[in-house]
Formats: sequence, structure tokens, C-alpha cells
Amino acid sequence: MSGTTTSAGGPLLVEVVRPLSLEDLTILGLETEVVAGHTCKVIMLGDGIDADLLRASIASRLDQALPLRLCLCETQGEPCWALEPNLDLDHHVVVYDEAGPLDMAGLRSAVARIFEQRLDRARPLWRIDIVPSLAGGGSALVWRIHHALADGTTAMRVAAAALWDPAPGSPAPHTVATTAAAAKKHAGLVARHHFDGLRAAAREAPHPWRRSPFNGHIDATRTVAFTSLELEGLRTAARATDGATLNDAVLAVVAGGLRRWLEERHGHIGAVRIKVPVSLHGVAAPGDDGAAAGNRDSFFCLDVPLAADPVDRLRAIRHATRVRKEGHDAQQLDALMRRLGHAPQLRSFAQRVLTHPRSFALNVSNVPGPRQPVHVLGVPVRALYSIAEIREHHALRIAVVSLSDTLNFGLTADPTLVPDVDLLADHMQADVTTMLARLEYA
Repeated sequence: MSGTTTSAGGPLLVEVVRPLSLEDLTILGLETEVVAGHTCKVIMLGDGIDADLLRASIASRLDQALPLRLCLCETQGEPCWALEPNLDLDHHVVVYDEAGPLDMAGLRSAVARIFEQRLDRARPLWRIDIVPSLAGGGSALVWRIHHALADGTTAMRVAAAALWDPAPGSPAPHTVATTAAAAKKHAGLVARHHFDGLRAAAREAPHPWRRSPFNGHIDATRTVAFTSLELEGLRTAARATDGATLNDAVLAVVAGGLRRWLEERHGHIGAVRIKVPVSLHGVAAPGDDGAAAGNRDSFFCLDVPLAADPVDRLRAIRHATRVRKEGHDAQQLDALMRRLGHAPQLRSFAQRVLTHPRSFALNVSNVPGPRQPVHVLGVPVRALYSIAEIREHHALRIAVVSLSDTLNFGLTADPTLVPDVDLLADHMQADVTTMLARLEYA
């Protein structure tokens, strides 16, 4: 539909795509002077690429990547997403002005500085900074996209549609829309598990006895770190441990790294409470109109033990995640927050409770990326990392994304509270070696 819509440039006749969802409004409301609202993908390439050619490639594929054309507007006083009528790709795809070539430490510093900068809300909420030269060869794309525009799953779909070179003979990428049948399934699930919903809410309530080592006031400065792990090794560890999942193994590795890091700085801590996002794409909420949403996820929390033995740690995590999956905690919490959407004060209170540092210490997300190697303008992608924003009293966040046969970890931190996030990444790498050796001799 079209309508007279107010944007930063004044009244325009634009095509309104959809109203902002509760998730969109909540995410936009989280942005403050010290908290940015975007996520970031760091795409490391095997060679340099030309900015004009990248702009032209994206322009030719915008019809497959709707989020890249969406801007914030108002129609009849209501916030909405509308199509930007004059998308200026010279603004959205830029060359990072920094003396190079950059080594890994220099790239990390550049990514952190770029990440700290805010996206212009008068334009579609994304930008790609091309880092033209890396030590040892290659280049990097630092792609920021606002979390209100796209969660991790949607961002990977957009990358497939607009960035990765299409595989020969592959169909055009598309966004999977939710359906009325899925909404009915979701409603039935919640109805059948009413008492499980109460149990889920109890599991997610703050734990007054659980202190967070990352609870403190943050500023707008960030540091980032990266590490990559071989995917098959973690799959093997998971399969060999009570039928654990790959995500269970990811949490065990994070816990192992935290154990080493925390012992050096805080002494022994028995467990850390972790928030685990859960994608609900393909499972519509009652009342959805079938349009593909940019954000569709929920979460559960669990106390992750910091046991010295990595296999014991993985078994405990497997048990905890199984309880939450069988209780449909993520779906129950999603349904609860949607019901509270009709009572804004109660919803606001619930959000404060669920984001309290006693509810969780840090967020660890894991999003499937490309299963096969990918290219950008014919240049191979050597590595793909994701970093996500932290929040007040949550000074560390870890985002994981897969690429072909690797799992790539991106760590974001406030340097005053987590001054050596790169050392934490090294500890996680070391823990995988210990876990695999332990299983080999079990």
C-alpha cells in the first residue's frame, strides 16, 4: 500500500511495507547514548574488491533483499517500515579511510571503531565499510545492519540475496514467509502447554543468589575479538556426549573459556547464567499477517556450570537445554510477551525483569551461516564473523556464525569491564583442544 508518510526529509508518497512490530519497537527503544542498536558481520575476503562494482552488484539484486530498502517512517502517526524511494548506495557502501594494510589487531580496532558509530535513522539502517587492505593480503567488509531491521537469521538471508555470488544453477534466494497454518500450530502449542508456560516463566525469573561478573556500567567504547573452531570436531564431541547438539557444544566451549578467564580475574565462580536466543522464523505468532518479519526470535536462560572437566560440563548443559526445549520455554516466553503487549506497563516491567543482570550474565547466540564456501564478486570469503551489541550491566556478548566447515566466534565487550577479550577468545580455543583430547581417551 502507498500513503503520505513522514520521514526525516518531510512528507513523501512512499510504499508502506508493514507497521513496526513489538520486537522492532522494543529493539529501537534499547538504543541509548552508550548502546548502539545494530549488529555487525565481518566478512574477510581473499583479495581486494572494487567499491563501485560492489554497489552495482547490490543494486542489481535489491529486489531480492527487501530489508536493504526499508526505512523508518510514520503514516497516520504510526511507525512503519517503508521502501526508500531514493536509495543512495554511495552512502551505504563506503571505503574505510585508514592507513593499511591492517594486521589482525588493526582490523579488530577498526571493526570496534566502526561498530561504535551509529546508523543514520533517516536512511535504511545498514552500511558496509570496505577495509581495502589486510596484512598478508585480502580485504574485509564490515557490514552493520540494525537489529530492528534484521535478526541473525534474516541477515544471513539478506547476505545470500545481495552479497554472496549465486551458485551456478541455484534458484534465486527468497525470504520464507510465515503462514496461517504455522500460526495455528504455534497457538495450539501454547494452549497445550499452559502449565509448562508457568514453569518456563519460573525458570527465566532472576536468581538473586547468582552474581554476574559482567555487571557494571558501560560506556560507548567497544573492543572485539575473533576465533574460529573446526566444526566437525564440535559435532563429534556433541554426538559422543548423551546426544548433545552442536549448540550445546558451543555453550560448553564458551563456559570453558569463561572458567579459565574468570579464575584469573575473579577467583572461582561455580556457574554463569547465559541467555540463549532461539529463532522462531517459520513459526508465526497468532495474529501475524503472513509477511516475513525481520525479527522473529525468543530465548531461554540456563545456568552453565564452569566445571573443570569439559565432558561433565557438556553433559550438564545438554540436560539443561533438553528441559527447556521439552518445556517449549522460548515459545512460551514469546507468547507471554505478546499477551503483555496489550498492557504496556506490565510488558515494560517484564522486560526489565528478564534483562536484569540476575536473570543472565551474557548473551550467546548461534546462527547457521552458509553451508558451502561463498564468494563476493568472485573473491572467496575466507572467514565470516558476527558481533552483537552489549547492554548496560551486560558487558560481554558472544555471537557465533558458521561458514562451511568452521564455527566463527565474535566477542564484543566494554574494555573497562572486560579489558582483555582477546584472551577470553584464546581460552575458548584452548578448551576445545582439551575437550577433544578428553573424549579421545574416554
